[in-house]
Amino acid sequence: MAQLINGKQIASDIRQELKEEVSQLQQQGIRPGLMVIFVGNNPASQSYIRGKVRAATEVGIASEVLRMGEDITETQLLDRIEELNQDEAVHGILVQLPLPKHIDELKVIEAISPEKDVDGFTPINVGKMMTGLNCYLPCTPFGIMQLLERSNVTIDGKHVVVIGRSNIVGKPVSILLQRANATVTMCHSRTPDLATFTRQADIIVSAVGRVGLITADHIKEDAVVIDVAMNRNEEGKLVGDVLFDEVFDKASAITPVPGGVGPMTIAMLMHNTIEAAKRASEDSVE
Repeated sequence: MAQLINGKQIASDIRQELKEEVSQLQQQGIRPGLMVIFVGNNPASQSYIRGKVRAATEVGIASEVLRMGEDITETQLLDRIEELNQDEAVHGILVQLPLPKHIDELKVIEAISPEKDVDGFTPINVGKMMTGLNCYLPCTPFGIMQLLERSNVTIDGKHVVVIGRSNIVGKPVSILLQRANATVTMCHSRTPDLATFTRQADIIVSAVGRVGLITADHIKEDAVVIDVAMNRNEEGKLVGDVLFDEVFDKASAITPVPGGVGPMTIAMLMHNTIEAAKRASEDSVE
């Protein structure tokens, strides 16, 4: 029977640590500030934003949601981001994706100052991550690494199979795992005979978005399983890529969905925002 990796509890512990850190910063006259840009009215995005604002309030970060209509032009959005880049009270800028189709998401992400890119998505921060330089790490991969570390899962020398090749999860988490001395195999939705690879894994990270992708037959005894995906099954229930009930009895540790990786993503966003405030303060002293 597997150990349940309780991301909800671990994220709560991290937020408490961050709350204490923000309290110390406030004594120095520093108040971390996060600006969330929300374009349109996507219901799922609204839910995610509520969670981020709630977490920010809990740890003491000054957060604000800048709401823009669906009809805003790309130029108007880029101009607003540039204004925020220059605003010293804003330490972190997050643009909630997806954006309306008439706006180029890559262009918008590139417009965010790397010093305020608390999502870790700008090419400069991605490049620094690739080369092992100090940067803001993408929040979900960062959260996965924290889950493993705080659950006492050994990464050094282990074989990890990452399923999914997105720029948000699959690619960056493979880099972070390699930096932690894991041997990483990258698979994806088009990999033939996926089980051939996953049965060799000490740790599996699945981020494809396909219900029932990983069954008990896909893993070896005592593997660690990190389920990143969030899907709706036929009954409308929120589930991941992994058939949790049958894999639970075979794995040594596993994340649930919900309550696994999701809460960690928001916790690491808070971490990055606080780090940005600290760096801005140090730069102003210099």
